[in-house]
Amino acid sequence: MRAVLQRVKASWVLVDGKEVARIGEGLNILLGVGKGDTDEDVKKLIQKIVNLRIFEDERGKFQYSLLDVKGSALVVSQFTLYADVKKGRRPSFEQAEEPNRAKELYEEFVRELSKLVEVQTGIFGAMMEVHIVNWGPVTIILDSKEL
Repeated sequence: MRAVLQRVKASWVLVDGKEVARIGEGLNILLGVGKGDTDEDVKKLIQKIVNLRIFEDERGKFQYSLLDVKGSALVVSQFTLYADVKKGRRPSFEQAEEPNRAKELYEEFVRELSKLVEVQTGIFGAMMEVHIVNWGPVTIILDSKEL
């Protein structure tokens, strides 16, 4: 399971021109599910995300986590995080999980994360317009297989 975290001042999602989700300060999380990912990947990734100290203290040092600052999360499904571009010019997505299983794990991720912080979501599988007011900017890439 892969995630791109962006520390944000605000983030929102539009589908067909209508806003479906919005958060203030917190994390925009682009989440991709790969073949073979399990509930254990969900747990490991969530624990790392909510405890990463990527919010600054009064001296500008990374001191606080999402939990510490009581921030929100906006989770957006992103199978393209599993793009393989080694050959040719068109990405292959063979390492991305099939849609039904990916949706199950995505929903489990959202459900478990919601137990810890306020969570908003995009719409799984929809064409979305994701607006991000990146704060820093701070962008972190995580892979559950490397945690």
